[in-house]
Amino acid sequence: MSQPIEHSKPEATKMGALDMQVCVPCSWSDEQVKEFADRENPCGTQNGWAIRRTGDPALLGKPERVTCSGRSDFVHIMLDA
Repeated sequence: MSQPIEHSKPEATKMGALDMQVCVPCSWSDEQVKEFADRENPCGTQNGWAIRRTGDPALLGKPERVTCSGRSDFVHIMLDA
């Protein structure tokens, strides 16, 4: 049986070889986001995870912090290795 989802905790929502998405409290600093990402899915590169910034073509015009539709006060953030 699967574990119930804890809706008040941050989570890694997508993980790829060179990128990942996290859903974290909107109040978190960039450093907190990167530390969480490295705990959930260690990057393995010297510089670790980097937040994909507004204006990056891979965001397709969306901002770097996108409000989560399922949890108030949480945002989705993409990171790259």
